[in-house]
Amino acid sequence: MKKIVRTDKAPNPVGPYNQAVVAGNLVFTAGQVAIDPRTNEVLAGGIEEQTRLVLKNLQAILHAAGSDLGKVLKTTVFLKNMNDFPAMNAVYAEFFPENPPARSTVEVGRLPKDVLVEIECIAVL
Repeated sequence: MKKIVRTDKAPNPVGPYNQAVVAGNLVFTAGQVAIDPRTNEVLAGGIEEQTRLVLKNLQAILHAAGSDLGKVLKTTVFLKNMNDFPAMNAVYAEFFPENPPARSTVEVGRLPKDVLVEIECIAVL
C-alpha cells in the first residue's frame, strides 16, 4: 500500500508523478530541481543557490510525509556539470552536517528546465 505526499511548500509536479510516495516506513521523493514553490519558476542563480533551494524543497516534502533530512538514507545527485561538484558539496554539507546519508552523484547531459542540479532521496519515517 502506498500513500501519496503533496505539499504546496514544494514545486508542483510538472508531469505524471508525485512529489513523494510513502511505502511502509520509507519515503521515496521525486527528483527536485530549483523551482521556487511560490512562483513555480526556475531560480536564477548559480549552483549554490540552486542546490540550496533543491534541498529546501526536499526538506518540505519530507516534512509533509512525516520525515526530515536527518532520516534520509540515500540521495542521488544529478549535476549538469561535474565541475560544480565542490560548490554543490559545500551547500549539501550544510543540510547534512552529521552522519550524512549514502549518496551517488552523476553528471548528466541535460536536466529538466535546464537547471544545474537535481536531487532525489529515500528516507525513513
